Amino acid sequence: MRVAVTGSSGLIGSALLRELASAGHDVRRLVRRRPGAPDEVQWDPAAHSIPADALDGVDAVVHLAGVGIADHRLTEDHKRAVLDSRIDGTTTIADAVARTDPLPVLLSASAVGWYGDSGARVVDESAPAGSGFLAQVCESWEGATSVARQAGARVLLLRSGLVLARKGGMLERMRPLFRAGLSGRLGSGKQYWPWISLADEVGAMRFLIESATDVAGPVNLAGPTPVTNAEFTATLGRILHRPTTLPVPRFALRAVLGEFADEGVLAGQRAVPTVLLGAGYEYAHDTLDAALRWAID
Repeated sequence: MRVAVTGSSGLIGSALLRELASAGHDVRRLVRRRPGAPDEVQWDPAAHSIPADALDGVDAVVHLAGVGIADHRLTEDHKRAVLDSRIDGTTTIADAVARTDPLPVLLSASAVGWYGDSGARVVDESAPAGSGFLAQVCESWEGATSVARQAGARVLLLRSGLVLARKGGMLERMRPLFRAGLSGRLGSGKQYWPWISLADEVGAMRFLIESATDVAGPVNLAGPTPVTNAEFTATLGRILHRPTTLPVPRFALRAVLGEFADEGVLAGQRAVPTVLLGAGYEYAHDTLDAALRWAID
């Protein structure tokens, strides 16, 4: 198969390229800079510009590009950049998919932030959007795929949880603190953290392209056993052989992270992958312990 990928230089995108290559797929990378390789095609999401033939012969498009939410404090300018990058990029890709014949399948990134702060309530793909900035971003982000759906394309909305990777991501930021003994639950620790190993994140995408050809709509990319932040912290501490007895109070998180602390760290989603399990996906790491040991090994 031929698969086009945006955001291919990021944590998930680069791992996806390796996963697809290992399966023998032909990958076309959509990049914003001047192309530097035969498999690259330049596009400009901010200008809604993409070559008319960019998706010719493509069987699937995986759209991952967007400004990182946690890269900066959630100022009004950064909020606008986060939202605009997702709407502009997704609209541009969805338009291109709708114009392509035959229609490729579109896998478009989203996040479990769709559900807002769901507390201890279990949420699967049938749950409505929550409240708050991140939930609103996800709702608009997913809505930007509508032109592709209306054209008849199969569209999958990938609601990713906390991706656990050997390099990069939140885990890389947490490990030095744990090794220095600066570890403990965040806030109350009762908020749920839906996790997934990077291996399963990209493995599930490949599965959805290759095997689950009747699946469409939202798909929670999260492990089958969501845990609270307190449980996550205790498990990571046990694996790293470090104590987790010093909780980080809410006010300290807010002082460091600003508004992102409230929605991105102190809030949570007890999200379960009902669609993925129903389609028959088999996890490489189906427990947090297994996922963390793989990421830290």
